[in-house]
Amino acid sequence: MIDGDTVEVEFEDGETDTIRFIGVDTPETSLGDVSPDEYEGIPDTQAARDHLYNWGQQASDYATNQLEGETVRVVTDDEGDRRGSYGRLLAYIYLGETNFNQQLLEDGYARVYDSSLSLREDFDSTEEEARSNDVGLWDFDTEETATPTPTPEPESDNGGSGGGVTTPTPSGDASDPYDCGDFDSQEAAQQVYDSDPSDPSGLDADDDGEACESL
Repeated sequence: MIDGDTVEVEFEDGETDTIRFIGVDTPETSLGDVSPDEYEGIPDTQAARDHLYNWGQQASDYATNQLEGETVRVVTDDEGDRRGSYGRLLAYIYLGETNFNQQLLEDGYARVYDSSLSLREDFDSTEEEARSNDVGLWDFDTEETATPTPTPEPESDNGGSGGGVTTPTPSGDASDPYDCGDFDSQEAAQQVYDSDPSDPSGLDADDDGEACESL
């Protein structure tokens, strides 16, 4: 095996050849080569790249488990090229009566590759069904991995129209008016600290210029 859509085969006469499964494409097994935009509905995010990389590994393992050591039938397609740009033989692999290329699509390990082939309509239909049912690599939740919408900052209560940080009412005496529990955010605590760097409330416990870092 080489990866999920490419295998080495030995023919009955002892000759060997590299077979590229015609009409299908499994995700790359090198993270840097993964291209989410090739997979309909999968966004181009790091989470999606990791997701497809994982499925590329699974596709490779699946093909190895199913095909290694097995007797298969290699069938070329008269409507497509016999060899690809890397010199590999383009063919369908049949394991018994099962078209393994199409099985990869059905189980969600691959997408239809944009090439000429006589089974294109069948392959497109198989991929569409897998996508609509979130099978395999198509089971990716785009909502959970979307960039979160920033939370608006609270409006200032000092009468201004801009969006500022609300300063809480002091809870202590004049010599120690605040503690970190008085603030809803680190930014609010920082504003009080910056207004009096002598820090009478001890908001900057480690003297690094950052107030209430636990917030």
